[in-house]
Amino acid sequence: MKKEIIEWAICIIIAIVIALFIKTLIGTPTIVKQISMYPTLIENQRLILNRASIKIGNKMPKRGEIVTLEAPSTKNATYVDTNLSNPIAKYDNKKSNIFSKFVYYVLEITKESYIKRVIALPGEHIQIREGKVYINDEELQEPYLQNNIITDSHGGIFTDLTVPENCVFVMGDNRANSMDSRNFGCVPIQKLEGVVWIRFWPFNVFGKI
Repeated sequence: MKKEIIEWAICIIIAIVIALFIKTLIGTPTIVKQISMYPTLIENQRLILNRASIKIGNKMPKRGEIVTLEAPSTKNATYVDTNLSNPIAKYDNKKSNIFSKFVYYVLEITKESYIKRVIALPGEHIQIREGKVYINDEELQEPYLQNNIITDSHGGIFTDLTVPENCVFVMGDNRANSMDSRNFGCVPIQKLEGVVWIRFWPFNVFGKI
């Protein structure tokens, strides 16, 4: 009896470790909880994230891909507390010990995440003006937006900058209702969680994103 209990305990531990490995480093199911990506993604849709390319391959996502990211600690930066020559989002919520890091980064308990679209890549000059987005002085074509959508500053200060190395500039498709890089700055690649891969619920919109 004791031997069987030990064997079952070992099997359960192995299963948990494998599940956490797959969830953390390969593919993660998630739920859309925000309206910032409407109409591309709608609240309560279920998605699967591809984490391998970013977490294992350290690969920069492509422009236009939809990603999830750890929410910055400063969500709406101001001129007073920001150095515009270094327009990188602030992450001050450092964890003090291994247990708290495990709970936050692996189990993702209390962790807040955003879902956004990659708009500009490292070294690119992005400008938001006249209701449009310009990359290196060329208007960005955005067929995924609804007709007549205007892109303005949305109260943010990051509207004319060069994206720093190993960072991306992200925005939601619902430009008037999205807290994004216009507000908090460029996101370091290590703060990206994964690329949205498949939408599996509801079934009538099942498919690759």
